[in-house]
Amino acid sequence: MGNKQAAFTEPQLEQYQDCTFFTRKEILRIFRRYRDLDSDHIPKSYTRGEASRIKVPFEYIEKMPELKENPFRRRICEVFSEDGSGNMTFDDFLDMFSVFSEQAPQDIKAVYAFKIYDADGDQYLSKSDLGKVLSCLTRDELTQEEMNTVVDKILEEADLDDDSQLSYMEFEHVISRAPDFLNTFHIRI
Repeated sequence: MGNKQAAFTEPQLEQYQDCTFFTRKEILRIFRRYRDLDSDHIPKSYTRGEASRIKVPFEYIEKMPELKENPFRRRICEVFSEDGSGNMTFDDFLDMFSVFSEQAPQDIKAVYAFKIYDADGDQYLSKSDLGKVLSCLTRDELTQEEMNTVVDKILEEADLDDDSQLSYMEFEHVISRAPDFLNTFHIRI
């Protein structure tokens, strides 16, 4: 047998399995991906609680093939980083991959999609938030008039209480009627 160093203790791996939608093998694969982002600063072993302290900068994470073309990459990293900076601990990184996994249920994906789209963090998708989402999705190719028209149409269709913004419940209602939401809100490992 080799002298292979364990990345995590058995209790740590069990805890990660309990808190994510991953197998042990997938957790270790994600850890290798995380470590590869900044191998000079990320230790091979996380058996002493490093998983919630050591952070990889956003600038490294955004270059991952799974994120580099995503117009929401900064916002995704901000939402999943505990301090909102976009810099991620392994725990943050694993949470992100778990939510974006194919095994994660629609209700969890909807919660995080809402957080990603809620740029100002006020628990509502305002006209401003919807405009930012639309701008990201269209890569700023719409005129302001076209953007306003689309945002107004979204609110007309989805704003059930006519308060000119979408609550999480209204957003979830829309998502529940979007059959391809689950197919598009994922990252393969």
